[in-house]
Amino acid sequence: MRTSWGSATDRGRVRRLNEDSLLAYPPIFMVADGMGGHAAGDVASRLAVEEFSQLAGRSAASPDDIHDCFHRTATRLRDSIAAGKMAGTTVAGVAIAAHDGGSYWLVFNIGDSRVYRLSGGELEQISVDHSVVQELIDAGELDPADATGHPERHVITRAVGTGAEPEPDYWLIPAGTADRLLVCSDGLTSELDDDAIRDVLVTAADPQDAAQMLVARALEAGGQDNVSAVVVDVAMAPGEADTESTRRAPSRALLLAEEASPPATAWDEEIDGVTIPSPTRARAPEVS
Repeated sequence: MRTSWGSATDRGRVRRLNEDSLLAYPPIFMVADGMGGHAAGDVASRLAVEEFSQLAGRSAASPDDIHDCFHRTATRLRDSIAAGKMAGTTVAGVAIAAHDGGSYWLVFNIGDSRVYRLSGGELEQISVDHSVVQELIDAGELDPADATGHPERHVITRAVGTGAEPEPDYWLIPAGTADRLLVCSDGLTSELDDDAIRDVLVTAADPQDAAQMLVARALEAGGQDNVSAVVVDVAMAPGEADTESTRRAPSRALLLAEEASPPATAWDEEIDGVTIPSPTRARAPEVS
């Protein structure tokens, strides 16, 4: 499977600090949205990136690999954040995976950062928010059209580092020949609705242009929060099947491996004795 990708992030027009962090290098593409303020939320999200960066350059990632990253992030947050400070982070992303001889995306999520797929011109949200608003929608007590203005729209029910062991959700998505995936923080989805997001993903041919355009439009719409976007394009090898169904992944099931490029993660910052990687962007080599 060949991929090309782009990423962009901005602190927004209101926040003084960008507590979002991202990682975009095969087999992992992810966004983490930290909570807890200066020296807490930003460290929480970057610790998540550091742990998931250990998978960079592998041929593929299994649900076990991803779950171990969540567990290590939670453990390090408990050990690293100064006493008396609460810090946590959402994590959403996709990993290159292989299953039953085919190429797949393994989608993972905890919190209200999201993963979308654009396929056949249709935009579909794959992840499900872990939030008070989503629970009200699921219970039939809130119309989805009213979710944007709900007073508890930013209250999440699951995160990494908030006490209990993390409980992420997982899905397996067959990698379609023309799929485009979007991983983003809620700073994007709180400013742009699905139609606006789809318009950008359909219009911008290059994934880097798409990521930058999404962030720019979120800023133009208000930029009330940090905003991050990772856009990934997928191309299959000739002859591989292209299925459109989506199903929940088996719990940390073993997936077969494929080849991928070596890592390109830069390590350049130390906070409270914790080495933090700068989010990096690289483009996979073209394969004929």
